[in-house]
Amino acid sequence: MLIQKVLNNNVLIASHPEYKEVILTGKGIGFGKEVGASISLDHAERFFVLKGQEEQEQYKQLLEHVDEQFIGVMNECIDRLEKRFGVELHEHIHVGLTDHLFYAIKRIKQGLDIRNPFLKETELAYPKEYAAALEIVEWLKEKLHVSIPIGEVGFITLHIHSALTNRDISEINRHTHLILEMVQVIEESLKISIDRSDINYLRLVRHFHASIERVINEQHEKDNQEVLAKVLQGEYPVCYNLAWKLIKIMQQELRKPVPGVEAVYLTLHLQRLSKQ
Repeated sequence: MLIQKVLNNNVLIASHPEYKEVILTGKGIGFGKEVGASISLDHAERFFVLKGQEEQEQYKQLLEHVDEQFIGVMNECIDRLEKRFGVELHEHIHVGLTDHLFYAIKRIKQGLDIRNPFLKETELAYPKEYAAALEIVEWLKEKLHVSIPIGEVGFITLHIHSALTNRDISEINRHTHLILEMVQVIEESLKISIDRSDINYLRLVRHFHASIERVINEQHEKDNQEVLAKVLQGEYPVCYNLAWKLIKIMQQELRKPVPGVEAVYLTLHLQRLSKQ
């Protein structure tokens, strides 16, 4: 490969015969190197491809204000995540998670508090990613000697899930907001305050996430619950009507049809919660 640009002592850009432009990282890999010189992959601790032009520019800009030590720590962090999940994470995590954690740690050192109102819902939705985020926070504490607050674990979880699924983090956030909006509608309609640690709430949130995934991927179940739907409509009219209200909110936000069978499942969840 030929060196195209030396970004700093530990990161450089090279032209690869198959992947075109690649990022090579490794301790001292860029020190004393000149543009146009040849370099072997054996010299790099790792390499990755930023396929999109926008991501390439974002990463280059990132390196201008993030110190080399932190870049090295984050590359090691991403290595640990890939080994844990046994997959290659989408390359956008190099930009997204590095940028996010750099500024988060900066705010922590300035004594600013980090709050995350969606922490519990994030843990319920992505338990494996959440467990990995907890491990990363402990590891960063040892590496950088900084205590990262628990609220930050939720944000790291979303970045990990985004890199695993190649879904935009803004889309994942929108779904979390949608669920919280529906929970608020439930509390207002049933005139209850839901205990976030209640098992029925945990089941409801997991159901919402699974339902959203099915709607997005258009994996609709067969609607063969007409008899049960009529029974529930007669027995629990308030919960049944509320279920349809929630379905309409989902349809409006996701801009996709939500199958009627969803009303059956939601009515049962709502009935359990209404007993509070």
